[in-house]
Amino acid sequence: MTRKQWLLSSVVTFATLASTPLVAGPMEDYSPVTAARLENPEPGNWLMTRGTYKGWSYSSLDQINTSNVKSLTPVWTFSTGVDSGHEAPPIVNNGVMFVSTPYSQVIALDAATGDLLWRFKPKLPEGFSALHNTNRGVALYGDKVYHAGLDAMLVALDAKTGKVVWEAKVEDWKTGYYMTMAPLVVKGKILVGVAGGEFGVRGFVQAFDAESGKPVWKTYTVPAPGEPGSDTWQKPDTWKTGGASTWMTGTYDAESNTVYWGTGNASPWFGDQRPGDNLYTSSTLALDGDTGKIKSYFQYHQNESWDWDEMNPPMLVDFQKDGATTKGLLKTARNGYLYWFKRNPDGGISYINAQAYVPQNVFKSIDPKTGRPEVDMAHKPATGKAAQFCPGLWGGKDWPYEAYNPKTGMVYIPSNENHCNNLEGKVEERVPGQWWTGVAIPDLHFSVDTKASFYGEIQAYDVDSGKRVWRNLYPASMMWGSILTTGGGLLFTGGTNDREFRAYHAKTGEQLWHFRTNSGIMAPPSTYEVNGVQYVAVQSGYGVDAAFQQGLMSELVGWQKDVPQGGVVWVFAVSK
Repeated sequence: MTRKQWLLSSVVTFATLASTPLVAGPMEDYSPVTAARLENPEPGNWLMTRGTYKGWSYSSLDQINTSNVKSLTPVWTFSTGVDSGHEAPPIVNNGVMFVSTPYSQVIALDAATGDLLWRFKPKLPEGFSALHNTNRGVALYGDKVYHAGLDAMLVALDAKTGKVVWEAKVEDWKTGYYMTMAPLVVKGKILVGVAGGEFGVRGFVQAFDAESGKPVWKTYTVPAPGEPGSDTWQKPDTWKTGGASTWMTGTYDAESNTVYWGTGNASPWFGDQRPGDNLYTSSTLALDGDTGKIKSYFQYHQNESWDWDEMNPPMLVDFQKDGATTKGLLKTARNGYLYWFKRNPDGGISYINAQAYVPQNVFKSIDPKTGRPEVDMAHKPATGKAAQFCPGLWGGKDWPYEAYNPKTGMVYIPSNENHCNNLEGKVEERVPGQWWTGVAIPDLHFSVDTKASFYGEIQAYDVDSGKRVWRNLYPASMMWGSILTTGGGLLFTGGTNDREFRAYHAKTGEQLWHFRTNSGIMAPPSTYEVNGVQYVAVQSGYGVDAAFQQGLMSELVGWQKDVPQGGVVWVFAVSK
């Protein structure tokens, strides 16, 4: 099977199933998730993908700490029954855990014992396929669980039974749209974004009423003629298939009612085929939480030509600047730069500073006032023009989440170095629902510095000074793991091809504990408390881009070709 066939063959024929609860347990005391709880969640719960609206991936729980983490042991496991890339954190509300898996499965478990409460398996349409068959988590609100399906259907499930309450069609999967992100709940609305940038879709963020499933607003990330930014699409009709997909979950500032959402690459990949800056590709958008209106934006690189999606939103992080506290945004960009912004009272975005966190050969400089980069055209590929760029298209980091710890004042970045791509574009006819980038998968020409002493790493930066405090290097692995940091002074992460789950000292980077799981870990860890006991949970299950890249590294530097697949939920606690 070719790589392209493998990517596009994620057809699933599971029968729809929402089982009767097998164990009553914590469902008897299930607590509805309110807007107030989402704005100020209890430390013992993990109510959304990154813990809170701010996106820190931080928990104040400190029962597990630098002194006792060496005694961490598994207390239960649960096999998901599917393979491929598991990329969703365990979401926990009052002793009930919800996990989503590849192929749009949702599982409810007793968070203390691992007992199955219910399982939801959707039946995907006949002939359906997606470039990535993963899912990155569910959202909780009221007495429902919200899930964005691969087939671009938004589903509301009864949290106690797993039965479908309502379904809403977000887009037509036959035209290339699909969904992998976790929904975001904002003031009684369920916000979702779409994937499909490699198929020439037109991205958007859409809000649905949490109770009825009816659409509330829809904001396209590529402007139509006459809309602000439309003049940045200088060639007629390129905006219709311009990309800017919205495949990662946003962050939210409740004080200004502003949603910060990231957008992906432009389509096709080569900018000379769509002249202009191409707003709002590779950008962060500031959206009004009530209406979806674009308040402000920042574009990280204009006329995107490197497949450096900037789909992750910035974290809401306040920092010190010129002796005063700045209400800020911190963005670890895929292009290899770390950005500091000011978030204005109206939710607007003001550029402050940027610095490279990995070596990058595309930007000659960045304008200190506007943040606009000056591009070295020798490293910008085009139609009929090959160019090498570093980091390669997976970026200084891909989608895995960075984390911020307010006790240390540091941001922790899962990153990769010493890799490049050499691309040359061609003009392709667009066929809805098919790969349309201007380059075939065999022609991606991924390369690495074979003499490099490392490829993957974790880096810790002080957010006030911008100085790197420490880093850990991985000589024989890329880094594909999100990071969790805690009030106990710890970092938890996987991400490496050796299947290890690790704990580090947040201040020094010293590795304090490790445990080998069944597969590679791509999913974000989470932590929670039940009956006075703190647990750390993570899904293990390698696949999709990490597995593809592992295969390339096997050819280039001789790494093992295959990392075992198969999803398992692992839950740990300190042994007594």
